[in-house]
Amino acid sequence: MTKINFIKTVRGCLIISACLFLSSCQKSFDSNSYKPARTFGGYASSNAVASGNLIDHFSFEGSLMDSVSNTAATGYGTGYSVGIKGQGLSVGLNNYALFVPTAKIKQLSSMTIAFWINTAINTVGIQTPISFVNQNQFWGNLDMFFDGQAATTSVFKIHAFGDGGNKEAWLTSWHIASPWDTWLYISLTYDNASSTFTFYVNGARVGSSVQAGFGAPNFANCPDIVLGTIQFQTSPSLTSATTAQGWASNVLGTIDEVRIYDKALAGSDIKALYQLEGLGL
Repeated sequence: MTKINFIKTVRGCLIISACLFLSSCQKSFDSNSYKPARTFGGYASSNAVASGNLIDHFSFEGSLMDSVSNTAATGYGTGYSVGIKGQGLSVGLNNYALFVPTAKIKQLSSMTIAFWINTAINTVGIQTPISFVNQNQFWGNLDMFFDGQAATTSVFKIHAFGDGGNKEAWLTSWHIASPWDTWLYISLTYDNASSTFTFYVNGARVGSSVQAGFGAPNFANCPDIVLGTIQFQTSPSLTSATTAQGWASNVLGTIDEVRIYDKALAGSDIKALYQLEGLGL
């Protein structure tokens, strides 16, 4: 081999070795690392949705703590099971949780109440995921419950007092198809300026109802908020007006991600919450 060819051969080996060394040191290209954050309605996280208006949030991650007020609910026979995000509040017959409403709740003018629920049909009686107690009235200041339960449908009814207890609203015309043994996202907004309640299921508007002169929601005589049943099904009853009723019962499943806002969220924000929390975000 000539000297020139020998030099070329050595040079080629060095180049090949250098290339092999560099390729072994380089990380493989990950295209996902360059993707922008996934957003819905302009939000990448459910906690970012109207964050300045969120006044209560229960995520039920092994705890009954409200992460906004840093106060806890009290469970009666409750536990934790698989939720829509991590864990959820497991309730059932004679099981429920009580939460003392914060000052911000009692000062609500407009509002949004939103939560996830996965429950079986209850052939015994109505299922009430949330009830704002009125200890002097048969019905609570705000009650949201499944009624008219059938195999493939249910009526979802809402009762509310407003204007210092002088107004009473019954919203009873909204139906939910195939509501059992699946996750549903239930949302209710109330806009005081227009006296309008709007009801959403799984991020989609079901309907609205204008209640003229309703005013601000009534939270007088409200020592507790009940999660899992209605105010008169607790033991003892939380209202002096009645005791347990044979046509009423408990939620038979799991409640998760309860949020209360001090404004009527836009439909786009409700949809974003549904999409983000449904993905665990």
